[in-house]
Amino acid sequence: MKFVFAGAILISFQISTLFGNGRGSIKGILFDSETKQPLIAANVILLNSSIGAATDIDGKYEIRDIQAGTYSLKFSYIGYEAKISTDIIVRPDRITFVNVELKSSGVETDSIVVCSGYFSENEIQPNSVTNFSYEEIRRAPGSAGDVSRIFYGLPSVAKVNDQSNSLIVRGGNPIENAFYIDNIEIPNINHFPSQGSSGGPIGMLNVDFINDVNFYTGGFSSGYGDKLSSIMEISLREGNREEIDGQLDLNFSGFGGVLEGPLGNSGSWLVSARRSYLDVLIKAFDAGTSIAPVYSDYQWKFVYDLNANNKLSFIGLWGIDHSESDQKTAVENDITAYGKQNYFVNTTGLNLLSIWSKSGYSNTSVSYTATKFDETYFRTGPGNQILDNNSIERNLKLRNVNHWQAGKNSFFEFGGDLKWIFDDYSNHYGKVSLSNGVIIPESNLKRKVNEVKGGVFTGLSFNPFDGLTANFGIRADYFSFNEKINFSPRFSFSYQLSEKTSLTGAAGIFRQNLPLLLLSQKKENENLKDPMAVHYVIGIDHLLTNSTKLKVELYQKQYSNFPVDPSQPEIFIVDENLTGDNFYKFHNKLFSSGKAVSEGVEVTLQKKLAEDFYGLAGVSFFKTKYKTSTGWKNRSSDNRLIINVEGGYKPDNLWEFSSRWIYAGGTPFTPFDISASETAKTGITDETNINGKRYPDYHSLNIRFDKRFLFEKSNIVVYLSIWNTYNRKNIATYYWNETENKQDEINQWLLLPIFGVEYEF
Repeated sequence: MKFVFAGAILISFQISTLFGNGRGSIKGILFDSETKQPLIAANVILLNSSIGAATDIDGKYEIRDIQAGTYSLKFSYIGYEAKISTDIIVRPDRITFVNVELKSSGVETDSIVVCSGYFSENEIQPNSVTNFSYEEIRRAPGSAGDVSRIFYGLPSVAKVNDQSNSLIVRGGNPIENAFYIDNIEIPNINHFPSQGSSGGPIGMLNVDFINDVNFYTGGFSSGYGDKLSSIMEISLREGNREEIDGQLDLNFSGFGGVLEGPLGNSGSWLVSARRSYLDVLIKAFDAGTSIAPVYSDYQWKFVYDLNANNKLSFIGLWGIDHSESDQKTAVENDITAYGKQNYFVNTTGLNLLSIWSKSGYSNTSVSYTATKFDETYFRTGPGNQILDNNSIERNLKLRNVNHWQAGKNSFFEFGGDLKWIFDDYSNHYGKVSLSNGVIIPESNLKRKVNEVKGGVFTGLSFNPFDGLTANFGIRADYFSFNEKINFSPRFSFSYQLSEKTSLTGAAGIFRQNLPLLLLSQKKENENLKDPMAVHYVIGIDHLLTNSTKLKVELYQKQYSNFPVDPSQPEIFIVDENLTGDNFYKFHNKLFSSGKAVSEGVEVTLQKKLAEDFYGLAGVSFFKTKYKTSTGWKNRSSDNRLIINVEGGYKPDNLWEFSSRWIYAGGTPFTPFDISASETAKTGITDETNINGKRYPDYHSLNIRFDKRFLFEKSNIVVYLSIWNTYNRKNIATYYWNETENKQDEINQWLLLPIFGVEYEF
């Protein structure tokens, strides 16, 4: 196999030398960010050149016959803040589409263009937000084409385990995150998802579909509800409206392809399919293991212009997963549990973008999501069953968001969402013996849950005077399960201290319903309160250069109304999905008396690709803890200190070198009672020392090399990414080895080379 790859690379070098570089073009639309109206006669210029274009009456522009390579575009228009878009890849004989929104500067004169910048500012959500483009996601070292893993480079995200891409934001939990794709909520964007959570080991989204991503880690607007920690907004690009293009991929996630093209004269289509190939390799070669997870995913986006002011989009995301292991294999591979996993996840939806007039527009979506879990787990040592999960979670959701510019200095956002839930649980939980003498007998959950969630919101953004933007919002949410209505007021601001420095802040109440998997276990849980978090954020941004920004933020999150099990009062139940078997266990009657707090300071330095270098560095010092009857204890994601440094160098249009180094303090864990475990010949944790010990500190280096081969009408990108380059043994967890009757350890990824090829035609 390695000779095949080497031969392919050698042939590619020879072909690229033979044919040389091709030429391509850039097209797009320029429009107002607040009204979606096209900007006519705006200027579009390729930086460091005399090449450019002007937009027409529809806001469209085109720059033809450009040498294939990487470029930056500057967009400017009188009365608007100019913008620079980097990492624009022009490919041979292909059209690169770049659609850009410009923000009104609030300047009344018709002869001023505000100073340009590389960073997009969101006035409605000025705090705790990071934006990444498609190319920044694709090339990120250590991400392997997984959109979630790129955010490990941010100081807001805790570092727990290489083998999961679960986002733990500012001391929270993966259940506290939401994902929106083109206004449609996606419960989980990962293969082998954790039920009731948003995490998983492998990303399901095809990165080639992504236009850009906004990641909000605190103080987000009233337009989003039912989440306590973060919102990820993913904007998908449209397919090519003029010609059929294709791409083939071979990488860590599997083998697949993308096709796109025009839909008549008024739309486009974009489809992809991908399948893992690890099982194929194991069958073909003696790999020393029979564990081979199999997964595939399918994604699409169809766009059709109903008329000049109404655009309909149809998107879909499907995933199918299977994994199976036996007891013998589990023992050989140091796995604490074995069994089967079968999952099916599916979200499809329609979104209608309607432009009412020159002052407003709306997005209205309807979507259907179904997730089927079929999984059975046994404890590796004794072989007793710990879980048999056969459940289906379905929902139908309607969401409407409206934007209205009431005046030059005021902007309204309002709307609502309505979700119908149809869940069917048929779960068996094995007996659990706790070291404090409490025995939780085997239990069954058989229940159909039909509930409704609804929410309405409104927000006002206005500029009372030059330099200050203030945002006020409120939302009301209803959940039929507990028949409660909750109100969540929110506030944020941004004040321009100088041309290069701004002060930002936010405060608000955020609420979230507990996973129905927990609520449905006992009838009494219908009276539980919804968990709540109060956010306080203050920060300062400073532009060191047009392409380099320094950001410092301080935050605090005060949690309340979290579930507590009186038989295990020292356990923070919501964090069960981060420890042990990584799923929620059966609990008897719960109480809403749990409290927690997370607070910290983050420093981020980001350098955009203005010339040949880009980078991102961050430092975070934080504490996250929860309250028990005996005092405060550390939560499972309490790294305390996180340091991230990543960057890349592009000496020319063909080569790119990048790396990422991460250091994180060890997370807390509950140690085994060694003598009791040796006597019982099974692992017994020390319940008097919950999360009282810490794993060794984590650190690793990921490096990546990209080489692009340009032909006359196609191109190939070959890359090699090496995870954990110096082979650091970072401990994932300790477990009790019942075969040898001793404590043992499971490591995170050791040195792992990842090879990938992308062929675009």
